[in-house]
Amino acid sequence: MIPDRSLEVLRAIVQDYIQTKEPVGSKSLVERHQFGVSSATIRNEMAMLEEEELIHAPHTSAGRVPTDKGYRLFVDRLGEVKPLSASEKAAISNFMIGSADLDETLGRTVRLLSQLTNQVAMVQYPTLGRARVRNIELIQAADTRVLLILITDSGRIQQHVIELSENLDVQLIAEIRGKLNEILSGLALGEVASELSNFANGFAPQARQQVGLITESLLDQVDANRQEKIILAGTANLARREQDFPSISPVLEAIEEQVVLLKLISEMQSDQHGVGVRIGRESNVEGLSNASIVVSGYENQGSELAKLGVIGPTRMDYSSNIAAVSAVARYLSKVLGNNG
Repeated sequence: MIPDRSLEVLRAIVQDYIQTKEPVGSKSLVERHQFGVSSATIRNEMAMLEEEELIHAPHTSAGRVPTDKGYRLFVDRLGEVKPLSASEKAAISNFMIGSADLDETLGRTVRLLSQLTNQVAMVQYPTLGRARVRNIELIQAADTRVLLILITDSGRIQQHVIELSENLDVQLIAEIRGKLNEILSGLALGEVASELSNFANGFAPQARQQVGLITESLLDQVDANRQEKIILAGTANLARREQDFPSISPVLEAIEEQVVLLKLISEMQSDQHGVGVRIGRESNVEGLSNASIVVSGYENQGSELAKLGVIGPTRMDYSSNIAAVSAVARYLSKVLGNNG
């Protein structure tokens, strides 16, 4: 059990190191913070923190810097996150006004999060297992062409022009659209294929070939949702923080491995602030051993769709980044809910 005063000293070391980028000594702690004790007492507290492997000396005769374990204790004991400023709140509410579809909304979201945090931002696309069919539109574009539009409850809109071998009358198109919505509306995308296996058999023999072309195209659109992916923004921010990494190349390589990154963030659980935080080697990803990740889930109608977050050096402003990630996730959930 770490005494309260030692925790206060650790908190001060983390905050000062984040702000100054320099190892923190007992003298500067006494000068910067109102501990009401001597420099010798602070040195004793720092010695105890070092014994607990919460801080360490990066080189001889230097001050101390937090270890991964020290950052973890700091984050776990973070009583309050730094509130967003009025300008940051305004930026969040204004940035995504007018987003037409899910792709544009997520693109704006990841850029916004990168700008707010000055870190690499990421947004995971909603996955197949969580998305459901909201609506299917079938519109005649020409005599032998129809436009098929798939809209999911996550807000994603996919459309495809289907070339038919013969003309379909308006009445039959309306019948196909009606039956598709009747059996698929509200259904999870993973269940669509089984429901469509005998769909064409419900129509007159002369129409089945054309109905089959339409259902094949719809299944292709559903299959496109199977490809889990992450979009990134702000990778240039890593170059600006290059001094915080032994080398930024392993970090860049790690974030390009989307499968590894998807697995990592999907496993991260939220804490009392509604976010998940992995610090340094906690990620168990070699290239991210000197990086921290902050993520939060975004929702639609109370069900988590996927996650968003930031990646940066372990020497990051956790309070501000946690606040930004949490706020952007809540706002994205609100936007998707309003579009639902």
